[in-house]
Formats: sequence, C-alpha cells, structure tokens
Amino acid sequence: MASPQLTLLLLVPLAYLVGATPFGLLVGLWRGVDPRKAGSGNIGATNVGRLLGGRYFALVFSLDLLKGLLPMLFAGLLLRDQPPSRECYLLWLLIGFAAIAGHMFSIFIRFKGGKGVATSAGVMLGLFPYFTSAGVFAILIFLIVFKTTRYVSAASMLGAIGFPAAYLTIGLLAHWPLLGAQLPLVVFSTLVATLIVIKHRTNIARLRAGTEHRAGEART
Repeated sequence: MASPQLTLLLLVPLAYLVGATPFGLLVGLWRGVDPRKAGSGNIGATNVGRLLGGRYFALVFSLDLLKGLLPMLFAGLLLRDQPPSRECYLLWLLIGFAAIAGHMFSIFIRFKGGKGVATSAGVMLGLFPYFTSAGVFAILIFLIVFKTTRYVSAASMLGAIGFPAAYLTIGLLAHWPLLGAQLPLVVFSTLVATLIVIKHRTNIARLRAGTEHRAGEART
C-alpha cells in the first residue's frame, strides 16, 4: 500500500488539472459570453460578475475557491497521522501550489488563466490550522478594502500581502517552528502573495493612472 507521502506526490498533477478547470470561462460560455473577449478579458469571478451579474460572480468565486480548498483538505486527511516535518508540509503545499498554478496557467486555455485570488483563498483555508487563521485575516482585509474603495484589484493585492504577514505574526505568538519544520509554509505564503501581485500588474498601472474600474460603476 502506498504511503501518504507517495500518494500526495502522485496527486500533484491531478491537483493541477483541477485548478486548471476554467470555471469562469465555462460559466461565461454557458450564458453566451466569452469573458476572454469582453470586459477586462480575464476569466476570473470579477470579470464574469461584471459581465453577467453578482450571482455569477458568487458562483465562479465559489467554484474557484473549491479548486484550492478540496485538494488541501484531502491532503490534510492523508497526513493527519503523520508527525510534523518539512517533507509533509512541502508535499501538502505542492498540492496547493499545483492547484493555484493550474488556475493561473491553465493547460486547457494555452496556459492563460485567472489571477488566483479565490483558489489561493481556498488553499489558505484548507491548510488547517496553520494557514486558516491567517487566511481569514486576509479575507477580512479584502472585505474592508473593497468596502472602502470598491476596487477589487486593490483589495485582492492587500489581502494577499496581509496573508504572510498574519501567518508570521500568529506563528511567532504561538511559537511555531517557522524556521524549522514550517519553513516551507513561510516560503509558500510569501510566494503566493508575490504571484498574486504580479498577476495584477496591469491593475496596478490602471490604479496609478486613475483609470481602474470600481465595482458597481458603469463602463464608459
């Protein structure tokens, strides 16, 4: 019988394929709209919601979040009886990273994709308990910034940046082995935040130019 570690390693490509499933595109085409050719051209929940309405934003966001959450929960179940180690954390994170990479660089649409916010949120919440509290904090930052500014892009980036900061703070207070067994978690949280900011580079340019679209505004 395969060890949990070997099973997780074999599941990495499957997690990528799950993450690569372009739910935003599928939902858009189902409703007669190709999000790649309308709005911002992105297949993520924000653009789909802008084109089709709030209920479709919620649908796509939920599906994209589950792409990260479910593989992480399954991996956690496989590792529940394993002693904490860098190897276990690294394999657990590989599952999450594969799902995020699949979403951002989907093999089904020529290695293009969304910006990874919802799928990353699912990964954060699924790595229980170490990332869960920090993930909730990041989501709260997102909601506060979005409520204040109505900029989804700014809220996404600040939430992403807040995630590793929250994880490090919680880890220091809880005396977690951040530079020991949990070092892969430190690196991963920083890497994901960096990737999300990089994927928003066009939004950053529009924010600086004052041309970024606010949620609820009609496009001119």
